[in-house]
Amino acid sequence: MSDRLALLLRSGRLLLPALLLCALPFYLDAFWLRIGLFSMAAAIGAVGLGLLSGTAGQLSLGHAFFLAVGAYGYVWLAGEPGPGLPPAVAAVLAVLLAGAAGGLFSPVAGRVKGIYLGVATLALVFLGHHVLLTADSVTGGFNGRSVPPLELGGFTFAETDPELTVLGVPFGAEERLWYLGLALFALTWFTARGLLRGRPGRALVALRDSETAASVMGVHVARYRSAAFVVSSMYAGLAGVLLALAFRRVVPDYFSLLLSVDYLAMIVIGGLGSVAGATAGAVFVTAMPLLMTRYADQLPLVATPGSGDGSIGPTEASRYLYGAAIVVILLYAPDGLHGLARRTRARLRLRRGASVTGPPGTGPSPGATSASSDTPATTARAKEHTP
Repeated sequence: MSDRLALLLRSGRLLLPALLLCALPFYLDAFWLRIGLFSMAAAIGAVGLGLLSGTAGQLSLGHAFFLAVGAYGYVWLAGEPGPGLPPAVAAVLAVLLAGAAGGLFSPVAGRVKGIYLGVATLALVFLGHHVLLTADSVTGGFNGRSVPPLELGGFTFAETDPELTVLGVPFGAEERLWYLGLALFALTWFTARGLLRGRPGRALVALRDSETAASVMGVHVARYRSAAFVVSSMYAGLAGVLLALAFRRVVPDYFSLLLSVDYLAMIVIGGLGSVAGATAGAVFVTAMPLLMTRYADQLPLVATPGSGDGSIGPTEASRYLYGAAIVVILLYAPDGLHGLARRTRARLRLRRGASVTGPPGTGPSPGATSASSDTPATTARAKEHTP
C-alpha cells in the first residue's frame, strides 16, 4: 500500500507540471512562448553537455559546433538547394549527423582529457564557423538560410492558411512548436535520467572520480569517454534542430564561441551532473537577455537596443549578471541551483519533523509517572533529546 501511494505521489509530481506546461499556450502570448521554446532547446543541449562535462568529467568548448551541425543539417537536408527530404526524416538525419560528427572526433575525446580536450574542441568552433561562412551552396554564407517548417503526418508546425483555432485560441507557429518542444524535451529528460541511473551512468561517474579505480572495476575508459561525447553531440544536434525551427532562419554568427560559453554557464549555474540542474541553468541563461531586452527601458543602467548612447545593452548586461551568478555559485553553492534546492528541501523536512515531534524539553519531566504503571515515581527519568 505504501509503495502504491509513493508511486501515485511520484506520478502526481510529474503530471501536474506537465499539465501546466501543456496549458500555457492557451494563455501566453507569442513573446513568452518564444522564450519557452528557446529555453527548451537550450535545455536539451545543456543536458547533453551536462552528461559529458558533469557526469563524465570531460571539458568541451565545442558544443556550438554540434548545435550548428544539427541546425544546418536539417536546413540543408529538408530545403532547396539540398536533397529536399521530408522534414521529419531530415530532422532525424540531422541528429544522426551531429552524432556522426561527434563520432569522428571521439578518438580524440577518448584519449585526451581536461584542458587539453577543451582546447581541442575549441578548434571545432573556429573550423565550423569558417565552413559556415565559406560553404555558400550549403549554408547560405554570411546571411544564412531560411528554415523549412517541420511537417508530421500532414500537420505543419508553422503559420498556415486557414489558421488553426483550438478552444477559441488561434494556434500559430509558436503554439504548435511549443508542443513539439515539450515532446522533445520530455524525450531528452527521460532518456538522460535513465542513462544516469543505469550502468552507463555509474560507469561515467566512476570514470570522472578516478580513472584508475574505474579501470580496475572493468570500465573501458576510452570507450566510455567516446560514447559520452557521441551522446552529447546527438543531444546538441537535437537542440540545433529545435533552435532552427524556433528561429526560422539560421546564421553562422549565432554558433560562435560565445554560445559554447553560454552552455558551460548553464551547467555550472544549474549544477554539474544533474538533468534538472542543467534545465534550470538553461532557462536562467536563455531567458535573462530576452527579458532584459524587453524591459530595458524600465531597468537602471541598461540602454534600450539601438539607442546608441554608449550605455550597457541588455545582452551585455545579462552576460555580466550570469557571470556574477557563476562566481556566487562557485563560492557558496558549488553544486549549483539543483544542489541548493535539494538542501533547502532537506532543511524544510527537518523543520517539519521537528515541529511534529515538538520542541526540545517537552518530554516527560523528572518524577512524572504513567497512570497505568506501578513503577515508583523515583525511578522515572526524562529522555534526553538528540540535538
